[in-house]
Amino acid sequence: MDSETGFHEAATAYRPGPSADNADRLARLRLIRSRRVGPATFRRMMAEHGGAEAALAALPEVAKQAGVEGYEVCSEAAALAEVKAARRLGARMLGLGDPGYPADLADCADAPPILWALGDTRLLARPMLAMVGTRNASSLGSRMARKLAADLAEAGFVIVSGLARGIDALAHHAALAKGTIAVQAGGLDVIYPAENTDLAHDIAKQGLRLSEQPFGLDPQARHFPQRNRIVSGLARAVIVVEAAARSGSLITARNALDQGREVLAVPGHPMDTRASGCNRLLRDGATLVRGAEDVIEAIGPAEKRARQPHLPLAEIPELPKQPERDWRDRAALNSRILSQLGPAPVAEDQLLRDLGISPFEAAAVLSRMELEGAVQRQPGGLISLAAAQQSGSGKKSP
Repeated sequence: MDSETGFHEAATAYRPGPSADNADRLARLRLIRSRRVGPATFRRMMAEHGGAEAALAALPEVAKQAGVEGYEVCSEAAALAEVKAARRLGARMLGLGDPGYPADLADCADAPPILWALGDTRLLARPMLAMVGTRNASSLGSRMARKLAADLAEAGFVIVSGLARGIDALAHHAALAKGTIAVQAGGLDVIYPAENTDLAHDIAKQGLRLSEQPFGLDPQARHFPQRNRIVSGLARAVIVVEAAARSGSLITARNALDQGREVLAVPGHPMDTRASGCNRLLRDGATLVRGAEDVIEAIGPAEKRARQPHLPLAEIPELPKQPERDWRDRAALNSRILSQLGPAPVAEDQLLRDLGISPFEAAAVLSRMELEGAVQRQPGGLISLAAAQQSGSGKKSP
């Protein structure tokens, strides 16, 4: 790999090998739970330092160089408390690179380093389709969601959705007997909305529930787009049954396109605002769905879609070391990056092209800026100005 793109590509594509032991698994959990460490920073730190324990040891100094004084990593006690909460619930940890981690999701650049799973993890080895839609489904939309989910489940597909009310819940119910996976926005032990509590319990018994969040976390607005990128990342295609023009389902569809997934949509009446999002997707090239046959024709039968969960990589290539930068150089590059960013997320690759700098030059600087709280990473390889910077205060987040 060449010096211009080697580090960035290797760090982005880096997938840890399997956890060697419980200490390594605990260190990985501590790393991703440390303040301002997201999936991209997790991969970069692992790639730079070769393992979770070394990355944890280096993290305070990296944060200090980013201007964050007194940075402390997630404590061992906090990580052990999370592990104990998982045991009480009967959940298991799936780590990126471990056997059993879902294969299609592992291919995504922002795949969660840690997933908590409750239920039948064998479903992750089967072909999956995501079904999403409005929380306020019409009678026709509800009937379509139930029939489509039931028919596709009967055809061998596992139906993935987000455990929301409306289309999500209908799809889960219809596919429950054959296979369904619910991705939660909060902790596995926090059922949202509460009206789906019985459904969530049934899915834990007959299907599978997943979350990247710590136990006890009540979902906030920012957690739903994060959940959506897992829903689309697990599946080979996303089917939108009924969605308004401004809908979280369209975020999932955009994630799917960024992840190289197929997007399919059920058409609706032009006068029904609940179908405007689906009709827009169809106008823009999504595959029209009238029934399960259209889906199978578009992506192929289930038996040709099955993939085994990722096995660990045999070895990780040597990565070039990032050269030390003078603090004046770092400050100048920080300012240039901030000047190009705003509240609307942009693709990181596009940002680097606009700045005329290589990914190799930017990799460590962007990681430090994320730890500092100056920038925020979004699903789909996007990056934006952090809220504190957007306010114009110029102050760093604590």
